[in-house]
This record gives sequence, C-alpha cells and structure tokens, in this order.
Amino acid sequence: MDTYRRCFIKSFKHDGHLHRQWQRNWLMPSGMLLPQHTQEKMLVLINNQTPITEADGSVWVSRVPAVSFFIPGKWFNVVAMMEEYGIRYYCNLASPPYLTDNVLTYIDYDLDVIRTAGGDLAVVDRDEYERHKQEYRYPPIVETKVSQGLKEVTQRIRGGKPPFEDQVVLDYYEAWANRPDREAEENPT
Repeated sequence: MDTYRRCFIKSFKHDGHLHRQWQRNWLMPSGMLLPQHTQEKMLVLINNQTPITEADGSVWVSRVPAVSFFIPGKWFNVVAMMEEYGIRYYCNLASPPYLTDNVLTYIDYDLDVIRTAGGDLAVVDRDEYERHKQEYRYPPIVETKVSQGLKEVTQRIRGGKPPFEDQVVLDYYEAWANRPDREAEENPT
C-alpha cells in the first residue's frame, strides 16, 4: 500500500537565508497521482493547520487545509488553499524544487500570483521583487526564469491546466484525510 511521507518545506531567499518553513506536510505517494501530474513528475504535499516558522523565529499555524504542487524544472509552485468560499491558489515564483530525504527546498523570488475562488487573477509583490532584485543582485538568468515562470503559471491558470483543478485538489485532500493509517503517521511512537 502507498503511504504518505511526512516532509518539511523550507523556502530560502536568493542570498541563502531561511525565509519560511512549513513543519507538517505529507508527500502524496506517486502511485496515487493522476496521470496529468505523474507526467510532469509533480510533488504533491498536503497539510492542515501546519505550524509555520518565519525567518525571525516566530511561529504561526496555517488556518486552512492546503494542497501544494511542486513541478521539477518549473520556476513556480502552487498552493491550493481550501477556504470557506472555495479554493484560492497562491503561486510563488520560485526556483525549481529540490527534495532530499524528507525536506523539500526552493528559493522564493518574492513575486506571487493569486487566483481567487471566483477566478480573478492578480500579480502581487512586484515592489518586493524589484527591491530584492537590487539587494540580492539577481543575475539575468534568474530574471529570465522568473519572467518565464510568471508567463507559464498565468497561462496555466487562464487555461484551467494542472494543477488548477478544484475537484482534483478536493479529491487529493479527501484521500489524505481519510487514509486508514492517518493516526499512526501523524502520531509516531
């Protein structure tokens, strides 16, 4: 039987300092992924009320369940947040993910795309991106990759392409929430 694997997610800034970390996530077994996700070798992580540690050491707990999608080689990742009024997609423009052991890492490049539950799209944090571009001296290749990532993620959103599929997000979350070995995975002895 396929089992979920507990993972940490750590995001860094371009200069290597820790930005944020999500403490309790479960990596969906590859055998449970849909063909469109398997084809892109997506890493799908699920959490609910996970503790999140900021760079300054402060900790807070996420308020809604989330299913996160990381695609090797892509300069964005997608967090589908299951909110009261529907699924909101928060897309980080970021380096491709790197998974080693039980830790998934990436570099956060500030710029974000949000797709609301109603389907509206907004690009946010351009000022932060511009400020950090100067401060961290992003090389031209990073600027090119972030621009390509922005273009690709907005095209996927507008086209309803994976992973922007509400029912799939709900199905993945339900499969995780109802797994038979949940208690043992969440409370190891």
